[in-house]
Amino acid sequence: MPPKHSGNAGSFARNRSKNSSSTSSHKKEQPADARKNHAPRSDSWSANGPNGRSDSRTDSRSGTQPNAREARDGFSQRKPAQPQAVKSDADHSVRPAAPSKPQPDADANAADGIRLNKAIAATGLCSRRKADELILAGRVSVDGKPEPNPGRQVLPFESIAVDGRILSAPQSYTYLMLNKPVHVVCTVSDPEGRPTVLDCLAPEYKALRLYPVGRLDYFSEGLLLLTNDGQLAQRLTHPRHHQPKTYEVLVRGTVPEGALKIMRRGMHLAEGEDIMPVEVIAQQVGGNTQLQMVLRQGLNRQIRRMCRDLGLTILRLCRVAQGSLRLGDLASGKARPLTDAEVARLRESAGLPAAR
Repeated sequence: MPPKHSGNAGSFARNRSKNSSSTSSHKKEQPADARKNHAPRSDSWSANGPNGRSDSRTDSRSGTQPNAREARDGFSQRKPAQPQAVKSDADHSVRPAAPSKPQPDADANAADGIRLNKAIAATGLCSRRKADELILAGRVSVDGKPEPNPGRQVLPFESIAVDGRILSAPQSYTYLMLNKPVHVVCTVSDPEGRPTVLDCLAPEYKALRLYPVGRLDYFSEGLLLLTNDGQLAQRLTHPRHHQPKTYEVLVRGTVPEGALKIMRRGMHLAEGEDIMPVEVIAQQVGGNTQLQMVLRQGLNRQIRRMCRDLGLTILRLCRVAQGSLRLGDLASGKARPLTDAEVARLRESAGLPAAR
């Protein structure tokens, strides 16, 4: 099929016939307009594209194949493509395309809400880990709709229900200092039936789901922090945020100076653990020695294991300070709420903002 051109096909055929006849008999001058429209091309363009290849490009403005002049010029003079107009089906008129609407920001309200599992834990129903289990089991709904994502951000006006029961508003955080007595375990329940730290609290505190921060073993006593602020508790027990803890340790007899030097430069426990240097001050009390020890590492039963490896017998072990908190004259077995200033300093030391 002959290639199509933008000019008149019939006149092109007649001119071609004239050219062939003039070469065989005598030359006849070709009209100037014919020479202009049908001059030989040197850029190897044909109607199907350069080098005879089919050109599938269309004009972005009209959707048609490029005309002959555009083909000859290699699109060098073409204008940048303009946004396409939208044709209305009702009146077939052309109108500009409507600007796209801005998409809503999915995180616009994230700063105002909290994670769903944290919101459930804040009501005192359960821990955050248990809340994750409830959510993944399909037992939690937000505003009447099941919510399977523990990380969902919930806002204050949204209602949360577990097994169809709407939870109460989040409880405020409570921070208590307890002077733990000996023969009491640092858990909220004990399978052996031994007294727990919760048994030392007044009735109004027992329903607040308070948890001990850190441990004191069964035969140790002194300062123990209890709170329902899970984020703070996690920070204070993480090695990165370990706070210095001060202990008063009564040891039988006299402590050799060599043992004190080993404590101060760090030591290697029998179990294979390395102990960081410990600040130690020794003072004679009657026939025994009172040690004031400042620890920054917080290994399990660290002081008792250190004294064991050094051949020392502990008669009494009491924690008297944790970070900026001081036990003071708080009676054994008694608890008191922290002051606002104490809470602010404690949260600041853990890298947290002030409690709301």
